[in-house]
Amino acid sequence: MHDDLIARAQAWLAEDPDAETREELAKLIDAGDVTELAERFAGTLQFGTAGLRGELGAGPMRMNRTVVIRAAAGLAAYLKKNGASGGLVVIGYDARHKSADFARDTAAVMTGAGLRAAVLPRPLPTPVLAYAIRHLGAVAGVEVTASHNPPRDNGYKVYLGDGSQIVPPADAEIAAEIDAITTLTSVPRPESGWETLDDAVLDAYLARTDAVLAAGSPRTARTVYTAMHGVGKDVLLAAFARAGFPAPALVAEQAEPDPDFPTVAFPNPEEPGAMDLAFAKARETEPDLIIANDPDADRCAVAVKVGADWRMLSGDEVGSLLAAHLVRRGAHGTFAESIVSSSLLGRIAEKAGLPYEETLTGFKWIARVEGLRYGYEEALGYCVDPDGVRDKDGITAALLITELASELKQDGRTLLDLLDDLAVEHGLHATDQLSVRVEDLSVIAAAMRRLREQPPTELAGRAITRSEDLTQGTDTLPPTDGLRYTLDDARVIVRPSGTEPKLKCYLEVVVPVAAHDGLPEARAEAAEVLAAVKRDLSAAAGI
Repeated sequence: MHDDLIARAQAWLAEDPDAETREELAKLIDAGDVTELAERFAGTLQFGTAGLRGELGAGPMRMNRTVVIRAAAGLAAYLKKNGASGGLVVIGYDARHKSADFARDTAAVMTGAGLRAAVLPRPLPTPVLAYAIRHLGAVAGVEVTASHNPPRDNGYKVYLGDGSQIVPPADAEIAAEIDAITTLTSVPRPESGWETLDDAVLDAYLARTDAVLAAGSPRTARTVYTAMHGVGKDVLLAAFARAGFPAPALVAEQAEPDPDFPTVAFPNPEEPGAMDLAFAKARETEPDLIIANDPDADRCAVAVKVGADWRMLSGDEVGSLLAAHLVRRGAHGTFAESIVSSSLLGRIAEKAGLPYEETLTGFKWIARVEGLRYGYEEALGYCVDPDGVRDKDGITAALLITELASELKQDGRTLLDLLDDLAVEHGLHATDQLSVRVEDLSVIAAAMRRLREQPPTELAGRAITRSEDLTQGTDTLPPTDGLRYTLDDARVIVRPSGTEPKLKCYLEVVVPVAAHDGLPEARAEAAEVLAAVKRDLSAAAGI
């Protein structure tokens, strides 16, 4: 077994085109580090609907140039089998370690396979790539990014020509083509032959961002902005300048791209501490709101002043604010969200007489909704211009929420006042998450198994009126690994994260509110119920 492992590692080493990972692997082989080698050669990174995502390093279980070249070759083979020979593949990348290398390798593989490849001019937000696919009439797009994962990770996201991320069965078909590639020597990789795009595609994207705002709307709200060490700053500033908003005050320490993300434990606005520098800047400059993007700028976080300090709005709060704003502006079309997001969107759509749909988690599903006008997901993802970008877009969402804040400001009101109005109109929809990060993925599998074998009958003293195992699919949803419990005026969904080693439980409770003066009591009641649901669910799942 030991000899076999060393032989496999040496075979990998012989093909590795990257001096850095070659050196890393050679050291492991020389040191006879069987434990580390066994982990890196325990299989291959699996290509799924999220593409690839993993820790950078040598070996088939890590993100590296060898894994990326194989993935690109598999994608190219899939495209050619599906009648896209000679078609254009457009490639974008963020500012993480190795992103530019992975983008260049992808362009070389596509060119070698007889497809045309075009690479965005520099690290740019993911929504610019999603826009470019349809704008340029590409047959596919690739974005090299690990979004808001830790600094040691990178990833590879695949879109088809409709501008949406892949869904089954395309993921499995691409994975099969990747598996069929036995050696890198069979993958032609010319040194040139692809196009590096100029700023025309970015300019076209920016021209499109204007379309999300109402002509003549007030543009007075003042913002503090953090790019979270990612690629959002220049594009967001350009979009805000075009729209005529005051220039955002920047969180200087996080404004420029830095693949080491030195000021945050995790470069995700939702993580504790990630927004501390933005809050400090806001205490200094007294803006109307804080805007944050995640490192590839497809997500948008919003924080507002509460009393003397600042707090992050949840993705569900921002999602319902944007929906209410679009309804007031007379939007037509379908409102959609993932099943783990707040049911308030459904109430808003129903009252406005608009079609409404729930999908599985992820914009790959939301973006495919027929006649989509607006879609959102509680993980800070908003699609406010589906005709331009069929994915979440943290730049256009930032513009729209700042327009809403400007309109409210004109009336002497805030985003919090509008949230209160929505609670009185539709009931207080309070959401929370129980999220458990694990080192060992078997902990997640064990928790899911336990819940399936011994399902809870009540949570927080409320009977579970309906218990659904989503692996079976439903009338409206394809199968997925998840559990959904419906209670009186409450709902719980449990699922393993698709992109991180986390078990995620999404909780919602709805408390009717007769008038504004009943809100404090309703909030206290909701907090109590959510805490009790969390406690009982933890016990039932054994986490």
